[in-house]
Amino acid sequence: MFRLKSFLTLFLVSSILISCDNNDDTKIEVPSSYEFTRNGESTVSFSGQTTRIQMGHELLPAMLDFENSTEQLLLRMYRNQSENGGDVDPFESAELNTATKNIKGKVAASTDFFSNNTAVSAEIKNQFETWISLQVEEVFPNRNTLAAPGQPGQIADGSSTRYVNGKGLEYNQLVGKSLIGALMTDQMLNNYVSVSVLDAGTNREDNNDGNLAEGKNYTNMEHKWDEAYGYLFGTSADPANPLATLGEDDSFLNKYLARLDNDDDFSGIAQETFDAFALGRAAIVEGQYDVRDEQADIIRENISILIGVRAVYYLQSGMNALDQETPDYGAAFHDLSEAYGFIYSLQFTRVPGSDSPYFTKTDVDAFLAQLEEGNGLWDVTPETLDNMSAEIAGQFSFTVEEAAN
Repeated sequence: MFRLKSFLTLFLVSSILISCDNNDDTKIEVPSSYEFTRNGESTVSFSGQTTRIQMGHELLPAMLDFENSTEQLLLRMYRNQSENGGDVDPFESAELNTATKNIKGKVAASTDFFSNNTAVSAEIKNQFETWISLQVEEVFPNRNTLAAPGQPGQIADGSSTRYVNGKGLEYNQLVGKSLIGALMTDQMLNNYVSVSVLDAGTNREDNNDGNLAEGKNYTNMEHKWDEAYGYLFGTSADPANPLATLGEDDSFLNKYLARLDNDDDFSGIAQETFDAFALGRAAIVEGQYDVRDEQADIIRENISILIGVRAVYYLQSGMNALDQETPDYGAAFHDLSEAYGFIYSLQFTRVPGSDSPYFTKTDVDAFLAQLEEGNGLWDVTPETLDNMSAEIAGQFSFTVEEAAN
């Protein structure tokens, strides 16, 4: 059964509640659904997050569309740019083509981690463009060639075919799993549930006084919290009650929260995360900001655990595929490509009650260098993968064995 760290557990045990900063002892019950209204109309809005998730859903399969995709097209999907001012739209969805949002602008763009670190933000944004470009430059022309050390191409994984670079890495997996950290996790944990964003300017006073954002039915603070929620549940069939279809609604955080919740060692984490979002939003409505911030820390811990568990899970899966008399390179390379993306995402996690990730960019770069050394995944040893797993798990509250299930 999933267990939060002690200070968060104590909060949940008493979860109906703590007083607000004006000593009002009004208690808030955890809402059963994420529905909030004012004057009979919904105050919940996260359309930008839904749009970016949908853009990601179009980008990733396009990276394997060898017949129709080009480097220019894929980069335009990442940037949401039309060619020649609109002659060629990048997305199949007309709604996405007319959207003012894009993926790139929100990658590594959180207030807490990157507002004073613009050089690293630009480096990370450009890393995704590099992976996209290399997919076309290296993998596309070799899609019918058998992969080998130093040779991009295809490799069998059971009944599936994987397409890898010369080091055995799938660029589409690097992009997809790294967006979970650099876009969804960073914006959620280090931006929208951050005190620096929620309380920016006159947000707290406006929320207390019921002053709404111009032309909207929500306060700025309400909206920022909703935007965090949108990166997890923004494409849910029923966003107000999203757990019924959890895992079916997107290929990013939603999918992997379901995977984690289905593991007996972490069962209940999905409900706890939803409850933290719902209770935090209710606390904003009631002006109970201490409660809001407690919920933000629960969200930070749970989403960070998700990233850490999946990194270890795929490292262990790849290790097991390699550690055989006849290594299954196709299965191993697929799992380790996913591991690479989740490891990359570790730098965007957040230790509750702190301003720090569980692993810094320097830590992450060192892990990835081990995976890429020499001929990369062709050369990596089970011992290296096992040691890396232990080091990652050691920073969290779970064990390698729990994550590997």
